[in-house]
Amino acid sequence: MDTPIVPTKVNTVFEGRVFTVQVESITLPKGHALDAEIVRHPGSVVIVPVTASDDVILARQYRHAIGRYTWELPAGSLKPGEEPAPAAARECQEEIGKIADRLEPLGSFFPTPGYCDEEMHFFLAADLRDPRAGDTAAHADEDEDIEARAFSRVELRAMIARGEIVDLKTIAGLALALPSPVAVEDRPGT
Repeated sequence: MDTPIVPTKVNTVFEGRVFTVQVESITLPKGHALDAEIVRHPGSVVIVPVTASDDVILARQYRHAIGRYTWELPAGSLKPGEEPAPAAARECQEEIGKIADRLEPLGSFFPTPGYCDEEMHFFLAADLRDPRAGDTAAHADEDEDIEARAFSRVELRAMIARGEIVDLKTIAGLALALPSPVAVEDRPGT
């Protein structure tokens, strides 16, 4: 692994509820000075919830940044000090109302390393069940208005091909968890 470049100056230009934006002054190995604009994010989890009938549950919610509703895999940010596996269990219950008795890590990836340090931790969630007495209660975030629905693999392929699933983390999660979730020839224009 390469040694990270240490910035000579760090200026925080924005601190929000979900992320921080910093401008870091660095000198690249060939001597070029750069003010790198970095989005600092605590990391997140993405869950691929698979039902007993082998369907996948997606969450539909409004995404103001793109001005539309999207079908996505359940996901959410890590809380300070929270480990990915408990966060995945929490988000599964908060977003789709199910407890996953089995969580399998699928890998961790940086979706936009050119300007953001967010690391996404993907999990397969299986053996789904409704919460029971004694389970820790989970509550949806105030800014979330989510509709959860199960889709077959055939439906998922068709939704991707028709451009109804536009969220890249969802397409990546489906590719990690399911054999051949969408073939190139299924997409329009190929």
